[in-house]
Amino acid sequence: MNWRAIQAIYIYEMTRTVRTIWQSVVSPVISTSLYFVVFGTAIGSRIDQVEGVAYGSFIVPGLIMLSVIMQSISNASFGIYFPKFIGTIYELLAAPINFLEIVIGYVGAAATKALIIGLIILATANLFVDIRIEHPVAMVAFLVLTCLSFSLMGFIIGIWAKNFEQLQLVPLLIVTPLVFLGGSFYSITMLPETWQKITLFNPVVYLVSGFRWSFFGMADVALGWSLLAIAGFTGLCLGIIWWIFRTGWRIKA
Repeated sequence: MNWRAIQAIYIYEMTRTVRTIWQSVVSPVISTSLYFVVFGTAIGSRIDQVEGVAYGSFIVPGLIMLSVIMQSISNASFGIYFPKFIGTIYELLAAPINFLEIVIGYVGAAATKALIIGLIILATANLFVDIRIEHPVAMVAFLVLTCLSFSLMGFIIGIWAKNFEQLQLVPLLIVTPLVFLGGSFYSITMLPETWQKITLFNPVVYLVSGFRWSFFGMADVALGWSLLAIAGFTGLCLGIIWWIFRTGWRIKA
C-alpha cells in the first residue's frame, strides 16, 4: 500500500476545503440554520411532538443526514471530476499507485469533510433545540458509514459525468428528493398505510431511521435493516468502482 500517495491526495483535497471555506463549511451551516427557522417555526408550531420527541429535536438527525449526504457526494464527485476535466488524471493513472489507493485518498478526504460538516451542524443544532444522544457510539458509526458510502457514490458520479451539469444532475434530481421523502422531517408512521409501504422502497429511509434511533432510541424500521441497507449500498458502490478501474470506463477515453 502506497501510503505516501494516499497522503498526498488526501492532503491536497483537504487543503482545497480551506481555500473554499465559505462554500465548503459556512454555506451548509447557514442553510441548516434556515431549515431550523423555517421548519421549527412554521411546522413546529403545528406539530408539538413526534412520538414523544419535540419536533425541533426530531428533525435534527434528518437535517444532519441531508447535509452529510449532499456534501459527501459533492466533495467526492468534484474531487475526481476536476482531474478529468484538466487532464491530470492521466498522471495518477501513470503513477505507481493502484485504484484502491486513489479511491482511499479521494473518498477519505470527501468523507472527512462531510463528517466535519455533520459535527458542526450537530453543534449548531444545540443552539436551537435540546438534543439528547442515547447511543453516541452508534451515532458516530452511522455518521461515518454514511459519509463513506455516499462519498463512494459521489466518486462514481464524478467519473460518470462528462460536464459540470451532469455533475449536479444526480444529487439534485434523484438524491435530494429521496432524502426529503425519506422521513428526514417526519416519521413515516404519520403517512397512510399505502404510502408507508411505498416509502420503504426508498433506501434513505433506512439511513435516517437508524441514525434517528441513535439519538432517541426510536426508529421507523428495524435497526438490522438499516445496517444491512448501508452495508449493501457500500458494497455496491465498491463493486462499481472496481469495475470502472478494471475496464477504464470514462477514465481512459
